[in-house]
Amino acid sequence: MTIVINMREKVDWKKIKVAARFIKESKLVAFPTETVYGLGADALNEDAVRKIFQAKGRPPDNPLIIHIANFEQIYELAREVPETAKILAQRFWPGPLTLVLPKKDEVPYVTTGGLETVAIRMPDHEIALALIQSSDRPIAAPSANISGKPSPTLAEHVVDDFYGKIECIIDGGETKIGVESTVVDLTTHPPMLLRPGGLPLEEIKKVIGKVNVHPAVKGKPIKLAKAPGMKYKHYAPEAQVIVIEGEREQVTKKIKELIKEYKKQKIRVGVMATGDFYEADAYFNIGENEEEIARNLFKALRELDKSGVNVILAEGIEERGLGLAVMNRLKKAAGYRIIKV
Repeated sequence: MTIVINMREKVDWKKIKVAARFIKESKLVAFPTETVYGLGADALNEDAVRKIFQAKGRPPDNPLIIHIANFEQIYELAREVPETAKILAQRFWPGPLTLVLPKKDEVPYVTTGGLETVAIRMPDHEIALALIQSSDRPIAAPSANISGKPSPTLAEHVVDDFYGKIECIIDGGETKIGVESTVVDLTTHPPMLLRPGGLPLEEIKKVIGKVNVHPAVKGKPIKLAKAPGMKYKHYAPEAQVIVIEGEREQVTKKIKELIKEYKKQKIRVGVMATGDFYEADAYFNIGENEEEIARNLFKALRELDKSGVNVILAEGIEERGLGLAVMNRLKKAAGYRIIKV
């Protein structure tokens, strides 16, 4: 039995307390953040955290992000909090930025994927903050989807994946950003971008200067993941995804050629693109700017999958601003099947 709590209009503290009770009882609650929906449990309770991994089918060495409601909570989780962390938190928290720091002994290894580091953020969403406050616990929460599938930006997506498998889903409407948080490792000098996300790298550099980019961001295989989204296949629908990159005119031409080829083979094809109409079996206009594209990315993958297509042709965008996060997710969804024109 899964309770779905409607909280689309405003925070209802009475309903929040119901959800918080589940957290305190070592159970799972899916809740909205400004990025995507999270699947939450008491971050310091090993048994509760294991339930997240079990529900998602998540590999145990894939670390979780811990969500806090005020900056002081960082000292309960991190052994060291450098000045850089304070500067970034003051500028970007609450918001879509996760900081990786040395962990305290109180943080169980199951939460950190066996690592000596811990990933922490303060979400910019009233419901998420209210749930953390009412639970009186830091909440570990990866995206609320079956591991490897597209992340959820609507409560309906969470219902599709987890109804009957978890105790509670809070429906707070559509998420604002649509891609997960940006993850920056502050245990290295200079800091390192581990995962691009809802806060553009350019904005971080304006505040702290040089930030290296981990090779995994560009698709290089790794053995050790210090943040979610680095090591394993992520964000993928059932249909095969192919990304087409290049000049807009050439990309449009190539997509139309591929549609014809697939139709000859009796293969159902879907397209996600930034405005042009394609005579495919299914089409999703993903938006005209990077903010719209980020917000619609996972919804497009899920809806095209539901339409029953076998192949999804996705138009690539420039890898700057939020475009870096979009293309990171899209290329992973495609298993790095990329056509350059």
